[in-house]
Amino acid sequence: MYTTRNLITVLAILPSLHAVAQDAPNEVPLPLGTVPNVPISELLESKEEIALPDNLASETPTPAVSPSQNATINLISALVKKGVLTQAEAVALIQQAEQEATIARSEAEANAAPLIDPAGQHVTYIPEVVKNEMRDQIQQELMAQAREENWGGNKTEDWTSRLIPFGDIRVRSENIFFEDGNNNTGAFPDFAAINSGSPFDTTGTVFSPQHNVDQDRYRARLRARAGAEILLGDGFNAGVRVATGDSNSPTSPNQTLGGSGGNFSKYSLWLDRAFITYDAGPGDGEELLFMAGRFDNPFFNSEVIFDDDLGFDGLAVRANVKATDDLSIFGTTGLFPVFNTALNFASNQPSKFESNDKYLYASQIGINWKIDEDWTAKVALGYYSFKDIEGKLSSPFVPLNSSDAGDTDTSRPGFAQRGNTYFPIRNITPDPANNNGTINQFQYYGLATPFENFTFTAKIDYDGFDSIRFSALAEAVKNVAFDKSALNTNAVNNRGPDPDGAGPLLGNYDGGDMAYYTGFQIGKPQMELFGDWLVSIGYRYVESDAVVDGFADSDFGGGGTNVKGYHLGASFALSPKVRIGVRWMSSDEIAGAPLSTDTFQLDLNAKF
Repeated sequence: MYTTRNLITVLAILPSLHAVAQDAPNEVPLPLGTVPNVPISELLESKEEIALPDNLASETPTPAVSPSQNATINLISALVKKGVLTQAEAVALIQQAEQEATIARSEAEANAAPLIDPAGQHVTYIPEVVKNEMRDQIQQELMAQAREENWGGNKTEDWTSRLIPFGDIRVRSENIFFEDGNNNTGAFPDFAAINSGSPFDTTGTVFSPQHNVDQDRYRARLRARAGAEILLGDGFNAGVRVATGDSNSPTSPNQTLGGSGGNFSKYSLWLDRAFITYDAGPGDGEELLFMAGRFDNPFFNSEVIFDDDLGFDGLAVRANVKATDDLSIFGTTGLFPVFNTALNFASNQPSKFESNDKYLYASQIGINWKIDEDWTAKVALGYYSFKDIEGKLSSPFVPLNSSDAGDTDTSRPGFAQRGNTYFPIRNITPDPANNNGTINQFQYYGLATPFENFTFTAKIDYDGFDSIRFSALAEAVKNVAFDKSALNTNAVNNRGPDPDGAGPLLGNYDGGDMAYYTGFQIGKPQMELFGDWLVSIGYRYVESDAVVDGFADSDFGGGGTNVKGYHLGASFALSPKVRIGVRWMSSDEIAGAPLSTDTFQLDLNAKF
């Protein structure tokens, strides 16, 4: 039997339930959460089942309900036509609705009073941006409940009703500008290129792979992502997403148009997300969520430590508990494999080397605080320990060619951007086979310092400008495992000028272990109507070994660490699903040789 609660829920979201039942012809949809002449709060609280009159309990057909000026009655009639309700049930529901409407009007007239704040000074006001967020959250919950409970009344479950597809496409125009004073004499080795190929012979007469620091570049880029959330029931959900990308880079799903060989060649798709979750929380704003697989960053951070596109592999638990009506405590902890040693390492010899697996152990705890009607704050402390991510010096050996493996070769990073300090990890013994160390010095490079990051992250929002929100974000990061004296003995980059003027690579180590970020944003973050806008500005100072460069922001300063500078950005909504944006970033190198980079991006975004 149908209850009044279920009926009102169906009516409230009927225009959105395309996966459950299509709209009836000539139907006039109701605004979300309203029913004419009936207080929704009382109807939602009513859970009593509606008993059918005796004369309607038989299977004898009941005359159709006549058209009415009441939208609720007309919608019930439409549901009868769709087969969602029988005519007998429809008549009973109409009778019940009219009775409750009469009672509600009487009570409303007796108890009518304006909604006034405790000080009695003004009518309580809910900012438009908050109402939009509440509406979207309620609609998503009701859509999920509709699919879960099969409100469409299908006898056999349609598996597509458990899928919620989503995706986005971004087309970007990007210009990268380098200043004339940048050092282009070999001061910026591309360690990622060295470590991903054959080892580099340091006794050769050619330069190692180098980063571009002096020639401006333009490129058109595409990012396309598509996936689905899968509702499994009983608190279980799953998700999967694929994305474009020039490579399997963890921080960039961008595909350069004309890249990958050019000539209109097809581009690759990568498995970007694949996960299963279980929510054991009580609901009502509280959660205890278990995550396994490859999922979005579960922590509250800026891009200084983790790029927005970075996915996390492994296990995580996220919890949120209400302390008061205005204060909640949240926390996240997880274990994430960063690198797993290949089963057959080293592949070119019968005796294998020991595993050198790398992990990230991470935890964060914080609070969400509603300070008053307009102000909210979020503050968190985090600890991120990267186990065995630093390079390790190998056992002494003599590589006879570039294919000979060292027992710590896997300690080099599988992916890197730019900025961290490196040292040679192969302990190559002088021998007659290498002419006493003057030839065949095939070398790989590993991170010169361990990484254990303590972070403080804070955000504050102000919603006192109707639908305009002002936000401020600040973050500080320190690598507590950093040992500057140890790096001074073996670092091959991030060195200061040589005291004798011989060059920037020969001076004392000049890097650091701290990072700071502050950013401000004002506008309409929902970007859901034509003309909505958003403006942002930010400044960062990220020393060379504050964070792992391979996981940091991939756009600012070419990606990575050892950068300082600012960014400016603006977005404008062309429609609820399409927006245009611009961004300008200006950065300078902190340690080592001089390098200044400016980047301009023009984006067209569409989501579905």
